[in-house]
Amino acid sequence: GWREAVAAAAGALQAGGLVAVPTDTVYGVACLAQDSAAVRGIYSLKGRNGDKPLAICLGDVERLYRYCHVDVPDELLRDLLPGPVTLVLRRSEELNKDLNPFTSLVGVRIPNHPFMRDLARACSGPLALTSANISSQGSTLTVSEFQDLWPQLSLIIDGGPIGDIQSPECRLGSTVVDLSVVGKFSIIRPGCALTPTVEILRQKYGLVPESS
Repeated sequence: GWREAVAAAAGALQAGGLVAVPTDTVYGVACLAQDSAAVRGIYSLKGRNGDKPLAICLGDVERLYRYCHVDVPDELLRDLLPGPVTLVLRRSEELNKDLNPFTSLVGVRIPNHPFMRDLARACSGPLALTSANISSQGSTLTVSEFQDLWPQLSLIIDGGPIGDIQSPECRLGSTVVDLSVVGKFSIIRPGCALTPTVEILRQKYGLVPESS
């Protein structure tokens, strides 16, 4: 059942484990962002370069204010989140110093996926979230596609195929947009929601692309 799966995943995370999870874009691997050993575990699992940042995942927009300094209207956050967008903001002192120690910014995800939101709410702090794949390989839309990672995971939540597994667009991951400079935005990764995201930022909120 749903509640049992959320409880099992939250328990594995609290115990310092790495858990594979379905999101609204691709499969991810999560750990507790405030657990430095687990964060190191994600890097070694993915064979990931230590200077590539991890995003944090929360269940609700309200919780974002604890871990980030926000310079945009609350309504803007709620127009984009939950959804397939990662917002890059200035990080607050609350966030684990060992998570992305090389940058004053952090990407925040609130996936539009009921399991992920319930799981994030069931954990005391933010989750660190990254795609379930070896670094530089393609993103995954079914649990069998990241079979090589299974032995190093504490738990795998199989939410079935995500999107259309034949469609390259479905593998693009979230649109990553930097909102850390007041009045501006810059697109770090186009992802799967570029056009609607830019439309909201420019037309509704009057933000300008950072290069301009």
